[in-house]
Amino acid sequence: MSLPENVSNILETDFWVLEKFDRTMLPVLSDPIKFTSNVSIFLRQGECKVDVDLISQEFSAPCIVNIRRSQILQLKSVSEDFSCSFIVMSKRFCDNLFLLLQDCKYYHTALRQPVISIPEELVGNYECLYSRIASIFKEKDNTFSYQAMVLALSSFFYEIAYKCYSAATSELLKGNNRITGRFIGLVQKHFKEERFLKFYSDMLEITPKHLSRTMKNETGFTAVEWIERYVILEAKVLLKSTNLNIQQISDELNFPSQSFFGKYFKKKVGMSPKEFRNA
Repeated sequence: MSLPENVSNILETDFWVLEKFDRTMLPVLSDPIKFTSNVSIFLRQGECKVDVDLISQEFSAPCIVNIRRSQILQLKSVSEDFSCSFIVMSKRFCDNLFLLLQDCKYYHTALRQPVISIPEELVGNYECLYSRIASIFKEKDNTFSYQAMVLALSSFFYEIAYKCYSAATSELLKGNNRITGRFIGLVQKHFKEERFLKFYSDMLEITPKHLSRTMKNETGFTAVEWIERYVILEAKVLLKSTNLNIQQISDELNFPSQSFFGKYFKKKVGMSPKEFRNA
């Protein structure tokens, strides 16, 4: 792959694109990975199964997959013919894109919809877009490449991409007030500080019993189990992908002590944080 000399530089740039990525380039992944930039993936061929923030997802080509900054992905399986392109966008780049698209209701759907299928008749348009973006990206002497890429993407959305999101927009409007989605959104935002069910039931203006029963019926996990899953997932990511010591991770997750965190983690995972980190 045509990577920067220092891979970490990807995170310091506003925009980065890879036009061709297939199964042979994938490492063997089992541990969760936390994204530090926004990524848009164009799945050309094949299919894969992943967990995104603990929500199981199945992607089948052709489709667009949007992974937001701070989301956690865990790869489950990938087909032999897996092939995709992807672009990595900084917060600044996304903010500028938003300024151009903020009046389009379908763009708001795109921000909330992690996966959207591409009709066969539009696949060629997406192919052309990624080729054009890659071409602009490679023009290192073009002092306006940043502006060119922002305008190319916004223009493409108004011309082509919005068509993919029209049906999804109607569905989202119908499901805006669903307890399940609202609860999971609250947990994603507050799980580090709030682990008592009453906090969330108060926010949703329902009883803890009703909340837990609803989550169990719709997802197979109780509300408390969802909170615990997010805490453990974040702990695993911090243990595997950072140099923070266990005390610092305990503090980051707002446990009263390292000892309490260790017992909590071992009860849920079956091994101590140190054992997990060294596994």
